[in-house]
Amino acid sequence: MIVENTQTQMRKGILEYCILSIISRGEIYASDIINELKQARLLVVEGTLYPLLTRLKNNGLLSYQWVESTSGPPRKYYVLSDAGKTVLKQLDKTWGELLYAVNTSVNGSNLNTKKPENT
Repeated sequence: MIVENTQTQMRKGILEYCILSIISRGEIYASDIINELKQARLLVVEGTLYPLLTRLKNNGLLSYQWVESTSGPPRKYYVLSDAGKTVLKQLDKTWGELLYAVNTSVNGSNLNTKKPENT
């Protein structure tokens, strides 16, 4: 149970970063985000994703537009705002630092581990 709780918390901690990264590649529909997260084994259900998307939108990190669909109702497509791109750059830097810190902590000092630049 302790391991499962820790695994869940680790996934939750990086979920927003992964969502912003996926959206940064271009306009995307929510079900496509879910599919990418499932493929990456960050299992997410719609009930988890939609509140996160709403919070990211309310924080000004992304926007959306409705696009008519030929096979049903209009679809909401998400895209990063300028603020979202800025936050993603900061999170990229943080991820690099965390990756270095975890690898160093787990594996000890390793000459093959590149220390992130302080930019």
